[in-house]
Amino acid sequence: MQVTTGRVRMSALQRRDQLIEVSRAVFAERGFDAASIEEIAAAAGISKPVVYEHFGDKEGLYAIVVDREVTRLMSMMTESLTSDRPRVLLEQAATALFDYIDDHTDGFFVLLRPHPGGAQRGTFGTVMREVATLLSDRLVLVCQRYGYPEELAPMYAAMLVGMVALTGEWWAEARTPSKEEVITQVVNMAWNGVSHLDKDPTLVSREEA
Repeated sequence: MQVTTGRVRMSALQRRDQLIEVSRAVFAERGFDAASIEEIAAAAGISKPVVYEHFGDKEGLYAIVVDREVTRLMSMMTESLTSDRPRVLLEQAATALFDYIDDHTDGFFVLLRPHPGGAQRGTFGTVMREVATLLSDRLVLVCQRYGYPEELAPMYAAMLVGMVALTGEWWAEARTPSKEEVITQVVNMAWNGVSHLDKDPTLVSREEA
């Protein structure tokens, strides 16, 4: 049997995909500033010039990694919102986010980490704001059903998505209880809050002052 030694030969497309996969793991663990082309090249089993040949520099490689993860997460979130029932919509959105965190953990941590130069475009928060915009249109139905002002739908959407997103960040580190249990509990808290809102809420602290 012939044994092949040395570097595995790949097509240009295969090498590019490999470098994106490898660099995503490195960026997730170390962040943009601490990660180096040398480290990425070593993890991929190639020399630095090959990385530069494909992506130009570290910023170019990082931008592609982030763009892929934003596209993946946004697709999973938007494709999940298929129901015309408000509670099911909330369950679908929460499930899609937690599935992404579970199946693409490195990508999730890349999106969470600070971006070079403090840029915010393409971050996890940006994706969640886009999801909130999509959800707000559906929450108009909730407002109509329970008699809340329809103009508050965008605010309610931001609250609900924020609750799910922050819980997702926590669970990405904790990993307990189970994904299904966390989804069940966060939907329970969010939905029961929506369905039992006071029509004319006040702040208790101000009433007591």
